[in-house]
Amino acid sequence: MANLKSLPSPQPIDDFAGWLNTFMQATVLLELLALCVCVAAAWGLVAALRRAMAVTDDSSIWFGERVVDGVLFPLVLLCLGYLARELLGHFVSIAVFRVVIPVLIALVVIRVGVKVLQAAFAKARWVRPLEQTISWVAWIVMVLWVSGLLPAVLNELDQISWKMGGSTLSVRNIIEGMVTAGAVLIITLWISSGIESRLLRSATGGELSLRKAASNAVRAVLMLVGLMLALSAVGIDLTALSVLGGAVGVGIGLGLQKLAANYVSGFVILTERSMRIGDTVNVDGFEGQITQINARYTVLRSLSGRESIVPNEMMITQRVENLSLADTRVSQSVNVSVGYGSDVDQVMALLLEAALSQPRVLPEPAPLVMLANFGPDGLEFSLNYWIEDLENGRGNLRSDINLTILRLLRANGIEIPFPQRVVHSR
Repeated sequence: MANLKSLPSPQPIDDFAGWLNTFMQATVLLELLALCVCVAAAWGLVAALRRAMAVTDDSSIWFGERVVDGVLFPLVLLCLGYLARELLGHFVSIAVFRVVIPVLIALVVIRVGVKVLQAAFAKARWVRPLEQTISWVAWIVMVLWVSGLLPAVLNELDQISWKMGGSTLSVRNIIEGMVTAGAVLIITLWISSGIESRLLRSATGGELSLRKAASNAVRAVLMLVGLMLALSAVGIDLTALSVLGGAVGVGIGLGLQKLAANYVSGFVILTERSMRIGDTVNVDGFEGQITQINARYTVLRSLSGRESIVPNEMMITQRVENLSLADTRVSQSVNVSVGYGSDVDQVMALLLEAALSQPRVLPEPAPLVMLANFGPDGLEFSLNYWIEDLENGRGNLRSDINLTILRLLRANGIEIPFPQRVVHSR
């Protein structure tokens, strides 16, 4: 990775008045015309590529949402600007492109950093401040570069140094290391985001969970490799990290047991596929649908809209009732009590009719009506039926069936008895 020493620096602007005079030359109009041609050519080329590739994703890193807000447009414009500067340099004195090229480089850096962070961490709150930091740093470096002050600033930073063991470290080395590490991590995040988007495309159910696990593993490996490469490029001896790695291992083994257990449990859930995104589960008395399986926790959403964040260790070590693991069909039952003088066959037929009148009740397996018990107040019947759309709720369907049963029993003169007690008086 190139450091700040390798950046091409334009001619320093020592005489501000002379620098302004270069923009008063007639050849500046020719440079502006060439710049307009470059902008139009870049816009047309990117728009044509967007139509040819049928890009419809607003989060596209290359194309963006409106052609000009992606990475590809400033990158193409930068290439065309370099080409125009080289061609015009043979005939006229360059003035405009001395400023345009650094501006375009800063714009490319900003677009790459911002777009990759938005794609990799779409919902993170810290992304916005980091994007602003990248923009400010890029524009400040661009101004120093154009004004010719960048080499002087770097030399001054190089003078601020101190010894660490047998090596000398300066502020300039730290800044170059941070720039190199940031660039490498941005590239690895870009690659991992592309791999994750490709893996999760058109995946559902258990396949979605498995691909999510694969994408998380790929991102972790790429970021680790990228960080190692960045540290090597700066000149840090990686063998010195072995002691740090041992200390981290001891910390995980002693103080981070629960956290490590949650991460390992999350990986087991995703690979084992005992619970998948979309399954309806009951954990610790909370029933809901799995909407996210993250590395540390799982998110359950109930039909009432409440969400529960469950540590992955609890999903592994405790009893979890998965209502969708082997079969999406779920059995429900309704209990009804009628008077002893009622026609049993008629009551059973009415209960069966009430169940079959609901479109959510499955005809196969067929609903089943049983005389469950001879109760103290009347005959107790049990109506069992099956549904397969548990995500639409159970209580609402049971209420509809109960209302239908009540209406049918009243229409046929069948009594639902009140509780009865015999009192002996002496």
